[in-house]
Amino acid sequence: MLNVQTYGGGLWHTWFDRDLSVAGRVIVRARDGSFLHKLVKVKRPLLRVPTLAIHLNRTVNTDGFKPNLETHLVPLLATKPEEAPAESKEKGTSASKAAHHPLLMQILSDELGCDVDDIVNIELNICDTQPSCLGGANNEFIFSGRLDNLASSYCALRALVDSCGSPGDISSEHAIRMVALFDNEEVGSDSYQGAGAPTMFQAMRRIVGSLANSYAGESAFDRAIRQSFLVSADMAHGVHPNFMDKHEEHHRPEMHKGLVIKHNANQRYATSGVTSFLFKEVAKLHNLPTQEFVVRNDMGCGSTIGPILASGVGIRTVDCGIAQLSMHSVREVCGKEDIDIAYKHFKAFYQTFSSIDRKLIVD
Repeated sequence: MLNVQTYGGGLWHTWFDRDLSVAGRVIVRARDGSFLHKLVKVKRPLLRVPTLAIHLNRTVNTDGFKPNLETHLVPLLATKPEEAPAESKEKGTSASKAAHHPLLMQILSDELGCDVDDIVNIELNICDTQPSCLGGANNEFIFSGRLDNLASSYCALRALVDSCGSPGDISSEHAIRMVALFDNEEVGSDSYQGAGAPTMFQAMRRIVGSLANSYAGESAFDRAIRQSFLVSADMAHGVHPNFMDKHEEHHRPEMHKGLVIKHNANQRYATSGVTSFLFKEVAKLHNLPTQEFVVRNDMGCGSTIGPILASGVGIRTVDCGIAQLSMHSVREVCGKEDIDIAYKHFKAFYQTFSSIDRKLIVD
């Protein structure tokens, strides 16, 4: 068995009876004594979390499936693990290797093309081996893991690259176009690589400092922040056809209908009347659809990195996302057309926001 730790708020029952494997990073000792940071993904199925047969759990369909995350969510790696080579036993094992089964370490070493003894540390995640695909009668859906939030990340990065394809694309630009991708949003963002870290703030300060040179005063950076605009792009809850009452009656985002702009009076989202107008005006000029989302008053509201960055940096922010179903499942679904719409909306934002923003006069 392979011990695991849950991350964030997953739909853990969806991980049962799936063909699973491992992916992540490994620190490897090189022959010259240096240490290399390598990424690894074992594509073949290595692990499985089997469910208990209905014959041994007769009430599961009436009482619900309620696995204990400590004892029931442990993946099966092998039933007849091979003995570690005698040579390795003679050498002894380091603390890091003692914490992991020799069979797993051997699989990693084969994948990386190194000796087991050269692996000094690992940081791995369990992942589904089934590749993403198109589905539905009209191939209109994307079935995939981790759409939340790789889908928005992809659209934003692709839009940034394509909006700056030639010198002419930015010849009249008065602002800096950038994309910031963070980790650990599902657990609060308070990490070295999360949105709670000063990474983006420091990057913006360095950019302003390198461009302002000696022609601007000390307040140049503060003014740049106040004139900037952040699109906090996460995924959004599309209305579920079997659970439509979980959405506010007049705010039920659908797939294929464009980006969802999120609002919350309690600041769980950072959208304001001004920021939503500016973002929708970009869409309007390019004939792109948008939707609105407000959570029901009798339900809790999730959040994003939008409020974290808006309050931490002091930047105008709009929260938006691509409508999806099965959020936090091992296998999620979104509309194929929405990926194209999101990409076009983000690209249009990069290309036209500066000119739209200059036309807005706020008292």
